[in-house]
Amino acid sequence: MLVKTYCSAVVGINATTVTVEVNVTTGLQYFMVGLPDNAVKESIQRIESAIFATGYNMPRQKIIINLAPADIRKEGTSFDLAIAIGILAGSHQIPTVTLNKYVILGELSLDGKIHSVKGVLPIALQAKKDGFEGIILPVKNAEEAAIVQGIEVYGISSLEETAKFIKGEISIQRTEVNISDKFEKFLNSYDLDFADVKGQENIKRALEIAAAGGHNLILIGPPGAGKTMLAKRLPTILPPLTIDESLETTKIHSVSGKLPSSTSLLTVRPFRSPHHTISDVALVGGGNNPQPGEISLAHNGVLFLDELPEFKRSVLEVMRQPLESRAITISRSRFTVDYPASFMLIAAMNPCPCGFHNHPTRNCICGPYTVQKYISKISGPLLDRIDIHIEVTPVEFNELTDTRKSEKSEVVRSRVINARKIQEQRFKRNPNIHANAHMRAKNIQEICIIDEGGKKLLKKAMERLNLSARAYDRILKVARTIADLEESVEIQNEHLAEAIQFRNLDRENWTG
Repeated sequence: MLVKTYCSAVVGINATTVTVEVNVTTGLQYFMVGLPDNAVKESIQRIESAIFATGYNMPRQKIIINLAPADIRKEGTSFDLAIAIGILAGSHQIPTVTLNKYVILGELSLDGKIHSVKGVLPIALQAKKDGFEGIILPVKNAEEAAIVQGIEVYGISSLEETAKFIKGEISIQRTEVNISDKFEKFLNSYDLDFADVKGQENIKRALEIAAAGGHNLILIGPPGAGKTMLAKRLPTILPPLTIDESLETTKIHSVSGKLPSSTSLLTVRPFRSPHHTISDVALVGGGNNPQPGEISLAHNGVLFLDELPEFKRSVLEVMRQPLESRAITISRSRFTVDYPASFMLIAAMNPCPCGFHNHPTRNCICGPYTVQKYISKISGPLLDRIDIHIEVTPVEFNELTDTRKSEKSEVVRSRVINARKIQEQRFKRNPNIHANAHMRAKNIQEICIIDEGGKKLLKKAMERLNLSARAYDRILKVARTIADLEESVEIQNEHLAEAIQFRNLDRENWTG
């Protein structure tokens, strides 16, 4: 008897509905076709053991299992339950009447229990799009799937429970999530605050500008100056995630299997901080079984690279294209996968190997050539893609002991949100541009207009610092953001002057 059940395959961060065709006929042996990987091929042993443990019979007949469409590679263990239900239905042990209503997924253990799977959110979104009435999946994944409104979600814990539900012998309570309540509850759940930082007002100002315009930023300073501490507090002043951004970010973490077990929806912007020993594949994504890399896990959030010159040069160079396009395409001989990568890059580094170049009180033991060589580990094209370069100096003792409270993150965040609203209105006809940092050359010419005085100031800076055309664009973008923070319609000379100051690594004789 030929029976069809439905499951789903995840490619990139999107899902494709898979029809599991099971034909139980006369003969012997089991056959599985439709481009399954080893994990899917091995499922037949798990399924056989689970069926016996549940009290049903594994038919001793010829069983052909086809996973359609056959040209999409099927990976992972999420097909186990759909195949098992197909075999039971094909051997007349359970009815087939309701099978076309549900997408069924879950990994089977040998005793018939159901284990959780990855990529549930994009699967639920696709099931709703394809018109399925509901989705049957592991109880641990039910809350994640229930984020998708308009589809019935049933969390199950065993093959026996699934079979009884399909037979109508038991009813299972639908899993429901109030997405608005869940979103609001954890929207501002940060343990860090700008108020904890003593001094460093110029660095806070740079971070505020970066947050307001979505600009990339690099912090250069000696050990212990507070670079990492400041960077970790950046998410507390970024605008809250919208529900659409939250769903998109959750999809990426769900597919990669990195969604925290304590939550089904990411409501705060991600902050990723990979170690400098990371490989280029781990950073941008890919591999034999393609997975999102750190730049995609940081989508809609912050990617923090501490000790930037210690990263392998090849790792840093692969970021150049995603920083411009805000997406990464992984191309291999057998597949092409697209992952979003719209992140803010925040980098931190010492100015030299000993760490004390340009230090106000301590002597640097590195010669000019050594300092230049250390800085040169970061290529010019990559530095050009970082809008703001800011030098971090040690905090004075009187600032450390000052008992006055600094400005709280929520106060800074309100200004950032206001600036982003101005940009949202400005770019409402450009769906791919959400902040000043995303502007293209054409947008810069139309929006970042400066008067004659500003042109003279910028020309002098370009000649003195020997800036590239890309650096010129970066200065105009940052100046536009500074103007937005002050709610100024025009870019004033003081906005340009402040933006020029944020090109420290371009400064003449900076390396000695």
